[in-house]
Amino acid sequence: MSAEPAPAAAAPAPEQAPGPAPPAGGGEAAEHRALVLTGFGGYEKVKVQARRGGGPRPGEVSVRVRACGLNFADLMARQGLYDRLPPPPVCPGMECAGTVRALGDGVRDRQVGDKVMVLARSGLWQEVVNVPASQTFLMPEGMSFEEAAAFLVNYITAYMILFDFGNLRPNQSVLIHMAAGGVGTAAIQLCKTVENVTIFGTASASKHDSLKESGVAYPIDYRTMDYAEEVRKISPKGVDIVLDPLGGSDTSKAFNLLKPMGKLITYGVANLLTGQKKNLMAMAKTWWNQFSINALQLLHHNKAVCGYHLGYMDEEFELVGGVVAKLVNLYSQGKIKPKIDSVWPFDQVADAMRQMQEKKNVGKVILVPEAPKEESKKEEN
Repeated sequence: MSAEPAPAAAAPAPEQAPGPAPPAGGGEAAEHRALVLTGFGGYEKVKVQARRGGGPRPGEVSVRVRACGLNFADLMARQGLYDRLPPPPVCPGMECAGTVRALGDGVRDRQVGDKVMVLARSGLWQEVVNVPASQTFLMPEGMSFEEAAAFLVNYITAYMILFDFGNLRPNQSVLIHMAAGGVGTAAIQLCKTVENVTIFGTASASKHDSLKESGVAYPIDYRTMDYAEEVRKISPKGVDIVLDPLGGSDTSKAFNLLKPMGKLITYGVANLLTGQKKNLMAMAKTWWNQFSINALQLLHHNKAVCGYHLGYMDEEFELVGGVVAKLVNLYSQGKIKPKIDSVWPFDQVADAMRQMQEKKNVGKVILVPEAPKEESKKEEN
């Protein structure tokens, strides 16, 4: 990945994130704004800072960023719980969307003015980023920049979990945790592309009407009910697929909810997040209760356990690119469409993170360099 300019007093980070590189020869570089994680901790640790950078290196494109996606991994990274983020000070952000403003030498498949979605390990919460052209994807016709910033991480994750690992087929049943979030919303929409899939979804009671409208047959309030018991009341044998972003004891419950030949896909440890800052007690509890099984036990159960982490696929360009092509086709057919919960300017990044961490969002939380023309922070679509 290309270099990210760190603040002057900082030592070079061992893993550098996308960002405009300083120009060769020491010429004056253009200044832009970036969100920087200055240290691990609470919301106040992410600050807007000015940076200077130059043009793209060979094989890169320079993108004027119009919108960025906020993901649960970004919340974990702020607390020092996400191993794919370089140490602070560092610019977070795994996805953004914008317009190509310059091409590096050797770039043939992009043009200045192209509207693109960008995927990277980190470094995309900036007004301008330089990234390898291979990490950009053309936006489909009719897609807004906010939708594009809500597209890659959530829909790639949901698609690969449901279809590559889950092998979702007609007449099956799926349990989706955190069903009103970004991955949850994407998973619901993708389930609806398969005939007669029964969807169970956990979320707080205030989100149930929205979940029903989106296609969840059985919303379950995880705060007041035992979701495993509720699933068993409706489907005594359990479900075919469980999407588990929670970890800890919930992974064990997920495994026990599977029908024979069922599949559990774990893709996160959201139970680690209990407040603004790292909670050592929650960490200890989660790891103590972490699900464990050996191959012989799996053989007897006739069930599958899979692990998914998009952050470790940053070199799998062909695999990920193939998934994006399928997703863009589904978007163009009108079968999937990112649901935007709220849009926040960089200056209000703390409020945006709070919106997600307190699980108030229904859909994707978006960051934009400048304040939206129409302020609607809590609007639920």
